[in-house]
Amino acid sequence: MFDFFKKKPPQPEASAVDAPKSEAIDLTTPVVEAPASIEPALSWTERLKQGLSKTRKQLGLQLSGLFSGGKIDADVYEELETILLTSDVGVGATQFLLDDIKGRVKRQNLDDTVQLKTALKDALADLLLPLQQPLETNTHKPFIIMLAGVNGAGKTTTIGKLAKYYQEQGKSVLIAAGDTFRAAAREQLQVWGERNNVHVVAQSSGDPAAVMFDAINSARAKNIDVVLADTAGRLPTQLHLMEEIAKVKRVMDKALPGAPHEVLLVVDANTGQNAVSQVKIFDDALGVTGLVLSKLDGTAKGGVIAAIAQARPIPIRFIGVGESIDDLRPFNANEFIDAMFD
Repeated sequence: MFDFFKKKPPQPEASAVDAPKSEAIDLTTPVVEAPASIEPALSWTERLKQGLSKTRKQLGLQLSGLFSGGKIDADVYEELETILLTSDVGVGATQFLLDDIKGRVKRQNLDDTVQLKTALKDALADLLLPLQQPLETNTHKPFIIMLAGVNGAGKTTTIGKLAKYYQEQGKSVLIAAGDTFRAAAREQLQVWGERNNVHVVAQSSGDPAAVMFDAINSARAKNIDVVLADTAGRLPTQLHLMEEIAKVKRVMDKALPGAPHEVLLVVDANTGQNAVSQVKIFDDALGVTGLVLSKLDGTAKGGVIAAIAQARPIPIRFIGVGESIDDLRPFNANEFIDAMFD
């Protein structure tokens, strides 16, 4: 049906695939800040540019020639279309952007390709800015965040990063180890919880829905601010597994009416257009309310974010740009666009 499913056939629950080593965080070792005298830490902007280096290099080489001056004509638009498609922007988003740019050229009487770069960045901003909606967790206590995604997308790693993020805001955090099929996921979360004084609700075996029920009740009893609920990675083609994760969501609502308050889908930026298919299928099954774009580590093409925005405009809550526990930040559209081009 989709290329994603052809490349990676469905796997049984008991053999869920671990996240690639490049995305794994060693939670058994405390995070130690390097002395400033050894090597200054990169700023978030610099790390974001590093994460989008492949996109920026590709776009820079191709667009530098296209935007170097000359008449704006059909050939220019055709070349721009090719560049966008090869940057994982996708057919639908590429057509959307081209139509937008052509409208700007006409309205603003642009006649030189040098001016097209600004027009392209403005068109991208109009597409992505509506997705810049920070996640507000003060509306409920506890605020329940359910994380979902395919095998290896980086859910467990993202939970570790999110827990650190919310702790730095002064919030108490509880983790529900709902991936009962992959033992390493539970162990990873438990070790991280012990090192950082975060309570982890887990079971060595059993129903993941029962873990969620226990976790929510524990969070209410302990007056916890944020609950991060891990779920087992699964392929969207496995319809019975998608129904199981929908059951987990329903159990959360029974434990605390209205929960989960956020359904975060973790999407690996390296999967290209298959990411769009994942977003659509998980959204249809769970009602996804936010996205985490993970593994923008220098190998991914950032253009897929435009494809997602055009096909299924769900807020992008966070982006992850590397392996460090601190390499997760709220999505900022203008920062992202600048990192792609400049």
